[in-house]
Amino acid sequence: MSFWDRLTGGKPKPTSVNLDYLNEALALERQGDYDAALTSYRLALRQTPNNHKVLQNMAIAYSKLGQMDEAIRCYRRALAIEPKLSGAHYGLAFLLLRRGDVSDAAFHLEAFLMDPPRSPEAERWVKHAQKTLEEMKGAGPPPPSHPGQRMKTNEYPGIAE
Repeated sequence: MSFWDRLTGGKPKPTSVNLDYLNEALALERQGDYDAALTSYRLALRQTPNNHKVLQNMAIAYSKLGQMDEAIRCYRRALAIEPKLSGAHYGLAFLLLRRGDVSDAAFHLEAFLMDPPRSPEAERWVKHAQKTLEEMKGAGPPPPSHPGQRMKTNEYPGIAE
């Protein structure tokens, strides 16, 4: 802003502040502060309303807080934006399975397996999805919701960090 504008009370030029709420939220999640992480995710979503990565990470945070309906809603919104988002199909499948919605869970497991993530660490998720789907078709008991005891945010396939 010029001296004359300041002298006459002109408005300052707006500064472009583009805070990285997504990375802030991920850092808060790593610290275990899921409520604060969700606040940052909401702010990130306000900046970019159709960001499927933010929605997917919100779903994970909601899951860790035990808010399964909100997690399912976020996964579904992420999939509406990016239908081939494998991590969202995987996470949604196991939330639906936990809720007893076996047919919808099977649909999302099959969608996950049609285009799984391509990385060495993702192989365990692929095997778990295959095993779960086989057990579902054989009417065996459903496996635990995740192959590991406790999962960290970065252990979900398709997470943007």
